[in-house]
Amino acid sequence: MNPESISQSAADLATTARTLADQAAALANQTTQLAAAGAHEGPGFFVFGLTVFMLACFVGYYVVWRVTPALHSPLMAVTNAVSSVIIVGAMIAASPETFNFSTVMGFLAVILASVNIFGGFIVTQRMLAMFKKKPQPAKS
Repeated sequence: MNPESISQSAADLATTARTLADQAAALANQTTQLAAAGAHEGPGFFVFGLTVFMLACFVGYYVVWRVTPALHSPLMAVTNAVSSVIIVGAMIAASPETFNFSTVMGFLAVILASVNIFGGFIVTQRMLAMFKKKPQPAKS
């Protein structure tokens, strides 16, 4: 290959790369415009969130329903740990100074997670108390 053909091939590649870069920029601009227009349309996010919530409810119900009774105490301990993580996120959501929907939902999540944590501890205490040996009456 001679140097002139190599330089011509490099120039052709540079032109093709510039054309592709311009097309990619135009495509990114169109995508941004479509995303901005679609963000204000319809109940897409609400329906998606509601669908995920309903599926999580069904999966959670069937997973917990199939747990053997011997594993209920460890399961309660795990749900208490998950609720403690949830309450941290809920406090962050409820903390903004502005009063809006996310603040209300964060406050509601703090209340519900607190009830879940304290109720879980009470149930776990009662279940563990069932396994303690009862004192035997003294024989006379």
